[in-house]
Amino acid sequence: MTRISGTKVVFGRPELDRLIALLRADGYRVIGPCIADGAVVYDEVTSTEDLPEGWRDDSQPGRYRLDATGDGELFGYGLGAQGWKRFLYPPRQMLFRAEKAGRGFRIQQRDDDGTPPLAFLGVRACELAAIGVFDRVFHQKGFEEPGYLRRRTDALVIAVECARAADSCFCVSMHTGPALPAGYDLRLNEVVDGTRHVFVAEAGSERGAALLDRLSVDVPPPALVAEAAGQAEAASRQQRRRMDPDVAGILARSLESNHWEEVAKRCLTCGNCTMVCPTCFCTTVEDVTDLSGNNAERWRTWDSCFTIDYSHIAGGALRQKASSRYRQWMTHKLSTWHQQFGVSGCVGCGRCITWCPVGIDITEEAAALAQAEGTSAAGQGHLAESPGDAGQGR
Repeated sequence: MTRISGTKVVFGRPELDRLIALLRADGYRVIGPCIADGAVVYDEVTSTEDLPEGWRDDSQPGRYRLDATGDGELFGYGLGAQGWKRFLYPPRQMLFRAEKAGRGFRIQQRDDDGTPPLAFLGVRACELAAIGVFDRVFHQKGFEEPGYLRRRTDALVIAVECARAADSCFCVSMHTGPALPAGYDLRLNEVVDGTRHVFVAEAGSERGAALLDRLSVDVPPPALVAEAAGQAEAASRQQRRRMDPDVAGILARSLESNHWEEVAKRCLTCGNCTMVCPTCFCTTVEDVTDLSGNNAERWRTWDSCFTIDYSHIAGGALRQKASSRYRQWMTHKLSTWHQQFGVSGCVGCGRCITWCPVGIDITEEAAALAQAEGTSAAGQGHLAESPGDAGQGR
């Protein structure tokens, strides 16, 4: 019997192992949470033994630690250090390889053809929203990114609903979680208590329903369904950070605010926030050749608007000061992104807060700009440091 969306089933940890094995047998490369270098990271998993059993993350501004709980939960952590974008939009990928042919070049390879389809295990609501943002960015008419679209189309998503919120989470105010929206193939709620460790599951697609049909599952009792359904609400109540609902307007009106200089006193322009952000997509392109000059490769690598060279054009860099680079990032992310893609570039995951070495909190900066709105002297141009800096990507 094919299970339809909305029909909930329950299974134990052995069936989760079987699910991973089935996916691998079907040719998927299963990516899920693992522990490496003292953090939860997303990497290839072969069984539930690879998952972070009994670990919980403590994520605060400029601080990340893992604490052992001993409760046996596999998904008790909040978020991985980086999102799923590194698999859908790799940090470094070859666009093509070319070989000299006469007076021109012959293309030998494009993108990363032949890579296996991916199955993502443990996707959270905010991360699912981030993938949705990427879908908008890379599926614009005339600007499609074929490598991303191919990997995204092939990817199977097994989402896990949050049962707790980290200190840095603010997805509630961004309307991206913690309850899972549509867009997953399978949805799981992990329930662990003194007598049981089970997963309440629901299919969100035909692929997900077909997977459930291959597992040994039971009908969950109403009390268990209710317990699972209450997890997201509990996580919502735990969140204490909020993003101002008018942040897009606040930023549009605060381009000349003195507060940008205050942020710059703390910002190291290290780019950590853009690297861990699940929606940042800035890149640069490198062309390399061998010593003979007969073979060439073009590589695309992640870049950041926090690097001074990112805004370099003829005559120099447009954004030479840290204040202008932070303003560019935050204003694009939370304001002008709406104009480009019809949605915010922030999903409230809080990674930029956690992984900022000095603990800059984007929600606090938005609140500070709101408080300072109208108090900055207009027309002072305090951010302009040279004629080339005047535009600053507004």
